[in-house]
Amino acid sequence: MSGVKVVTFGCRLNTFESETMRKAAETAGLNNAVLVNTCAVTADAVRQARQTIRRLRRDNPHARIVVSGCAAQTEPETFAGMDEVDAVIGNDAKGEAATYRKLPDFGVSQSEKIRVNDIMAVRETAPQMIEAVAGHARAFVQVQNGCDHRCTFCVIPYGRGNSRSVPMGAVVDQIRTLVENGYQEVVITGVDATSYGADLPGRPSLGTLARTILNQIPELQRLRLSSIDSIEVDDALMDLIADEPRFMPYLHLSLQHGDDMILKRMKRRHSRDDAVSFCRTVRDLRPGFAFGADLIAGFPTETEEMFARSLEIIEACGISFLHVFPYSPREGTPAARMPQLDRGLIKTRAARLRDSGEKAYRAHLGEMARTGGIHSALVEFSGIARTENFTPVVAPGAPKGQMALIRVTGQDGERLTGELAEGPVGGELGGKAGGQRVALSHDAAWQPGLSALPASSI
Repeated sequence: MSGVKVVTFGCRLNTFESETMRKAAETAGLNNAVLVNTCAVTADAVRQARQTIRRLRRDNPHARIVVSGCAAQTEPETFAGMDEVDAVIGNDAKGEAATYRKLPDFGVSQSEKIRVNDIMAVRETAPQMIEAVAGHARAFVQVQNGCDHRCTFCVIPYGRGNSRSVPMGAVVDQIRTLVENGYQEVVITGVDATSYGADLPGRPSLGTLARTILNQIPELQRLRLSSIDSIEVDDALMDLIADEPRFMPYLHLSLQHGDDMILKRMKRRHSRDDAVSFCRTVRDLRPGFAFGADLIAGFPTETEEMFARSLEIIEACGISFLHVFPYSPREGTPAARMPQLDRGLIKTRAARLRDSGEKAYRAHLGEMARTGGIHSALVEFSGIARTENFTPVVAPGAPKGQMALIRVTGQDGERLTGELAEGPVGGELGGKAGGQRVALSHDAAWQPGLSALPASSI
């Protein structure tokens, strides 16, 4: 192979950072290299990364393989110990050209492969400027990194460090560049996006940032948020939800569970009632709003009655897009020291959650098909688009990267079906992104109602 190939696991923030990695590596003159941007959210994500690295070496025997991301940050020795890996670099340095100029030579010792710093010592998130997100119809923009909270199951703060925000001016400049290059929809992302601004002068909130983006970039047609913690949502963001049509009516919530005792043991900051009340308030402000959510199955000490509360919260909150995580202990976290459930039971409960999520998703499709109407949708790839509330719709003839008005005519159990109501809305995507990019998820493939959304999803 020639050039730089990037393989991405995990979250939307990683998707953005993979573009900064590719750009930095190419600026440094790196060639014949594969960059692997890992995820540490579950043990399975780490396992899949290791499997992929072995396959990449078989397919690219003469390429340099460089591993970064959260799993590389939290357990660098795991990857440095692999013969297939040439270097392991930390999260704080993976977007800098200088990192790739200083990579170790081939064949060095395990310790020499590691270029990982203390992530907790990082106090700022430097703005990164990219021109496109290769292979995606929508663009992702990092506004925040790290997390100040310490949920008992989560290793991510040790891979990302403490919370730090990108200044508003830099965020606006980045989005303006993407819009000028043809992107009509932008997703703002972060590890804990709703904590945005607490470390900046004047302490601007996430809602203030979103309003500023829309006010200063009137050409931007659609703005979305990535996963959020609903308990941190500020009044400015609620106002935006209520009165801004360019703010898309979809949120992915970090719920994690439906039982108050388990939420306490997880060290979450919301209760079940908080979550249900938030969803009800948002739908009162904006009917037709849709929600996705993360739920963990089989957390330590979870009884059948506690698990039933998670099943019930899908309907109570009106969750249409469910992301299920079978609990897996992460070394060094408090939950790993709690009484563990049998792995078979965890898998069974995860399957039950997925089944309930699929039923909720199909009910959502049925309701939208019954209501019908014309929706503005972004075409992700030829003939497949996403409506304002993130529902996939089949629309033959709609070209990738464009906005289209689609009349919903029905549903096929997996997507809405529709037809073009009139010509495409807006111009084509100005794809300036180069290089190669492969996007992977923790889960093998997308299924309706589950979390493993395709790489083009938010």
